[in-house]
Amino acid sequence: MLGMAQNSAGALSRLQSQKTHLKNICLQYLLLNSHCFCLLKNGTGLIIFFLCAYVPKTEAGRCKWEEVLQDLQAIKTSKDIDVSLYTANADEDEECQELVMRCFFLETEVIFQECRIKNCSKTQDVWNIWKNGNDSFEKNKLASTKSEKCKECEEYEEKNFTEFVQNFEKVIQRDCKHWSKRHKLVSSITSSVQELKVKIRIFM
Repeated sequence: MLGMAQNSAGALSRLQSQKTHLKNICLQYLLLNSHCFCLLKNGTGLIIFFLCAYVPKTEAGRCKWEEVLQDLQAIKTSKDIDVSLYTANADEDEECQELVMRCFFLETEVIFQECRIKNCSKTQDVWNIWKNGNDSFEKNKLASTKSEKCKECEEYEEKNFTEFVQNFEKVIQRDCKHWSKRHKLVSSITSSVQELKVKIRIFM
């Protein structure tokens, strides 16, 4: 009888211990779920959630148009390029930025054809600019439908080569500036997410 009582007491003790352990696991699970749910309920949490998916696609280090800027610097003083080009305004609305960029790269093809005919000294630099833009826009189709406020290339005023390059540079620099801001924001959020993951692992 004594042995049976001891066995029963031991079994009861183990059962209570298992229940306590199970309660702890359930509590951790509920707290973690509650934390994540609360995080996703607010704007910041949603931004972090969506940017986490975007972060791996973010190119690190520099703006993708830096090489284009270098080539523009190389051709801007050329004396053997004399052509009129549809020149978009450098201060167009931000939602028109992509269309403006496409317009400049399309007009660069006109410069390239002119250089081939005249055998310009900067033909290779012009080709590099056109190729970089063409490759980029081939991979990335137009992000959105054209806004009514955005113009087609042919709607812009024709300007000389010097003015064209000046506006092109301003548009590229503007795009790179926006890229830099986005890159810093994503880097900051990535760092915060990593810290959050560490805290969650410690909590678990």
